[in-house]
Amino acid sequence: MHTLAKLFSSASRLKLLRLFFFNENTAYTTQDIAFRTKTTTSNVRKEITVLIHARVIRRQGSGREVKYRLNKQYQYVDALAAFVRNTTVVESRDILPLLRRTGTLRLVVLTGLFSGAIEPKIDLLVVGDKLDERILSTVIHTIESDLGREIRYASFATTDFRYRSGVYDRLLRDVFDYSHRIILDKIGMS
Repeated sequence: MHTLAKLFSSASRLKLLRLFFFNENTAYTTQDIAFRTKTTTSNVRKEITVLIHARVIRRQGSGREVKYRLNKQYQYVDALAAFVRNTTVVESRDILPLLRRTGTLRLVVLTGLFSGAIEPKIDLLVVGDKLDERILSTVIHTIESDLGREIRYASFATTDFRYRSGVYDRLLRDVFDYSHRIILDKIGMS
């Protein structure tokens, strides 16, 4: 991400671009953008001004009803969208240190948007012991702010995961039957 942040002159602008390109039909308020990108409201306003002048996003509404959305009429919208999508890559070395703060990890599987598979119901599976769901939720929000997309995830205690695996749970079958990438395995799945 650092290389692209330099190219776009700020990490905040890159986060905004990802948010708008991955959610091209959604309009956001300044506060929504700040929350979703984990950026200050003043920084969001500055970056929005730049993106509006570049005609990448457009403003709609007035007063307190102002929202911003991707300008689909922008001359290079398709090229920029392809570039942003193709360069948004999640590395396991970026995710694992964040997830380790949530508890004792036993298994972490990337699927869905991380693997290009459309069928799975989730994007991230986390299995561990003494997982703190509050911290996990915060970590997921941090990853979402970098990606510009919502992440569907599931977390299980190791015993619950083993039980579900033994009864051929549909959610787990969806994960393991389709394209997935195991980035941590202390259970012996691979």
